[in-house]
Amino acid sequence: MKHTTGTYTPVIIAGGSGTRLWPLSRQDFPKQFLTFGENESLLQATVSRFKGAGVGEPIVVCSDSHRFLTAEQLQAINVNEATIILEPVARNTAPAIALAAWQAMSVNPDAVMVVLPADHVIEDDASLRAVIANAVELANADHLVTLGIKPTSPATGYGYITSGDVVPGFDSGAKLVSQFVEKPNEAKANELIASNQCYWNAGIFIFKASVFLNALKLYQPNIHMHTKNAIDGAVGDLDFLRADSDAFTQCDNISIDVGVMENADNVVVLPYDSGWSDVGSWDAVHQIRDKDEHGNSGVGDVLHHNTVNTYLHSSDRLVVALGTENLSVIETSDAVLVIDHSSAQSIKEAIQFLQSQNRQELISHTTCYRPWGHYESLKLHPRFQVKRISVKPGAKLSLQKHFHRSEHWVVVKGTAVVVNGDEELLLTENESTYIPLGTMHRLHNPGTIPLELIEVQTGSYLGEDDIVRVGDNYGRA
Repeated sequence: MKHTTGTYTPVIIAGGSGTRLWPLSRQDFPKQFLTFGENESLLQATVSRFKGAGVGEPIVVCSDSHRFLTAEQLQAINVNEATIILEPVARNTAPAIALAAWQAMSVNPDAVMVVLPADHVIEDDASLRAVIANAVELANADHLVTLGIKPTSPATGYGYITSGDVVPGFDSGAKLVSQFVEKPNEAKANELIASNQCYWNAGIFIFKASVFLNALKLYQPNIHMHTKNAIDGAVGDLDFLRADSDAFTQCDNISIDVGVMENADNVVVLPYDSGWSDVGSWDAVHQIRDKDEHGNSGVGDVLHHNTVNTYLHSSDRLVVALGTENLSVIETSDAVLVIDHSSAQSIKEAIQFLQSQNRQELISHTTCYRPWGHYESLKLHPRFQVKRISVKPGAKLSLQKHFHRSEHWVVVKGTAVVVNGDEELLLTENESTYIPLGTMHRLHNPGTIPLELIEVQTGSYLGEDDIVRVGDNYGRA
């Protein structure tokens, strides 16, 4: 990997797997990878705002299960030199940021980190970079800096920061932090706003890696020690830096706010007021979209008729709203959500119920992405499943077998090289092969265009975990 230092190193925290934007956001395809009808996903937009800005190559911290999706989205925007650190398990933001801090210091002992969540919306990239430039000056004076958003409503879904005196010696408007307040109720939020000394906590931090790690050692020595061991024991794996699992698993599960920022005495808040949203609910998504004269917005094939303040999102089919007000309707191929904007923060109750029912719709979409391409489940039945499989040019699936299903492959586009037991077959359009249960097999696209085929599975169990991988180009065997 190429490493450049620049004035600071963007650190993108992309390990979230939240489902607050279900049914679009799933465990296997969380919010940071969504586009909301734009050209770039939230992750891509977060990384892109620093391209060409004279800063260091980004460090992206993501979960092991999302590694290929992360790498593919970065490659799609021509960011090929990022360091992608894999978290073996979820341990919240303090350990994730610590991994990045140790890695940044290995390149530059004086590294300044700009830490951002991968799933927020910033309306004015230039304005953010200007505020960050001021924050870097504060960071170089050994402050731990956080950006504070001027609140526009008594929102109960955000943490709040209360401020004190202006930081002496700086003309950026930075203030000493008095207190961090975890998501207050509405009455407390109104009280905080009335003080005119509070900000929403944006989760954006700027500090020297060394200063942060010193604070971590003082307040969270467990995390300090185990993340150091996790990076010291990290190994390269394809495009990724895989943190040592045994060490990282021993880290306490704690956020940077609770673990460090609420304890340190060198924390300052720098006001930022140029369009920010954590898009943490469907009404928040609606708020950032362009609207018609009745306050309606939408993505995809949608139609509003006599509607007011209604958000429609279509993934596969036409969605029509008639006479609605203050609603969001989100359609995917396997689920539809209808939610009143006033209930946007209550979706977690529905998610908890679906979790208790072990609903697959929380886990993945009918289209699932893999390092070799993707597949789409067209029809699922207890005894059979029909999939459309797309394999990227030059890519190979793993050499594998199944104990509970057989498969029939029909090529509809491109050329396939198929290992089927002891045979190796070359199949072109309208040709097929049958793979009996227990037979070792592999699929390879040797061509220069995507390979597409229809797969029909039959058997007593059709789960994705019925795979025994013997060989794999992507380290999954």
